[in-house]
Amino acid sequence: MTNLIGLTQDQLYEVVRELGEAKFRGKQIYEWVYKHRAPSIDHMTNLPKDTREKLKEKHTIEHIKIEKILIDEKDETHKFLFSLNDQNTIEGVLMKYKYGYALCVSTQVGCKMGCTFCASTLEGVVRSLTSGEIIDQIMVVENHLQIRISNVVLMGSGEPLDNYDEVLKFIYNVNNSNGINIGQRHLTLSTCGIVPKIYDLAKENLQINLSISLHGSNDFIRSKMMPINKRYPLQQLMEACKFYIEKTGRRISFEYSMVNGVNDKIEHAKELEVLLKALNCHVNLIPVNEIKERDFIKSSKDNIIRFSRYLNDIGIPTTIRRELGSSINAACGQLRRNHTEKPKG
Repeated sequence: MTNLIGLTQDQLYEVVRELGEAKFRGKQIYEWVYKHRAPSIDHMTNLPKDTREKLKEKHTIEHIKIEKILIDEKDETHKFLFSLNDQNTIEGVLMKYKYGYALCVSTQVGCKMGCTFCASTLEGVVRSLTSGEIIDQIMVVENHLQIRISNVVLMGSGEPLDNYDEVLKFIYNVNNSNGINIGQRHLTLSTCGIVPKIYDLAKENLQINLSISLHGSNDFIRSKMMPINKRYPLQQLMEACKFYIEKTGRRISFEYSMVNGVNDKIEHAKELEVLLKALNCHVNLIPVNEIKERDFIKSSKDNIIRFSRYLNDIGIPTTIRRELGSSINAACGQLRRNHTEKPKG
C-alpha cells in the first residue's frame, strides 16, 4: 500500500489517471490529505464512493505517531519524539515566538556527519526519511495542538543535503498553496556544508533560507568539530556560499556554536572577519548544547557578548540565539538517544 502522505499534486494526478478518473480528482485528494487532514480515504466525501474504493485498493493514509512530548513550562517549547511505521524514532522541536510557531524537523534517523557537539550523530545514520515522513511531522504537530505552524527549520536530526531528493520534494510540496502552504521564505535548511549539493541547491533558485553550520573560524578547529571539513575545507565552502548568494540573491546565515576555550576568543572573531567579510551573510552565535557524551562547555555570557560586539562593529550582522527548551534538553538527538539507550547491568 502506498501512503498518500508525501505524494505531490502531480503524483496524485498520475494516481487518478491510472484509476481512470478525471484530473481534477487529483487536486481534490491532495486537498483532503494536506489541507483538510482527512484521517482516512473514506472521509473524502466529495469523491464518488466507487472512486474511494478504487483508491483504497492500493493507497492509504497513515501518520507517524507521537511517542512522547516534553514541555518546557518556562518558554512553552515542546519536544516531540515520533515513532515511524518501521519503529524507528525521530525528534521535532516546536518553538513559540512573537510571530508564531516554528517547528524544527528531522530529515534522517540519526546522522552520519560525526559533528562532535551533536547527540544525533553518536550512533550514526539508520536511514533517510521520505518526504512524507518529513512533512508529516508538521501535520501531526498541528493536528495534535490545533495550531498553525508558520515557519519550518530543517535542523533536526540528520543532514538535509545527504537526503537531497526527498528534502527537495518536501520543500516543493509544503509550499503548495492547495495544501500546507508555507512560503519558501518561511523555510530554513541547515547544512554542515556538503559543497556539491550547495551548488545543486543554488541552481534550483529557491527562495528558502540557507543556514550553514560553521562552528570553526579556521580549518584546524572546524575539522576537529566537524569531520565534513576534511572533505570540504573552508575555502571550498566559502566559494560555494558565494555562488549560492550570487545565484539566488539570498543572504546566508552561519551558525556558530560557542565552545569555551575552543572557538570563542577575539582572535577567532578576527578569523571569521576574513572569511565572511565579502559575503552577504548573518552570523548566529549559539551557546553550545552540553551533552553528557561530550566534554564541550558553553562559552561564558561575557565572551559571547564580546564576540558578537566585535563582529557587529566590523559590519557583519550578528545575533545571539535565545536558548529555548533548556529544561527539556531540546538539542538534536538527546530525546531519541535517551529513548533508545538500553539500561546497563
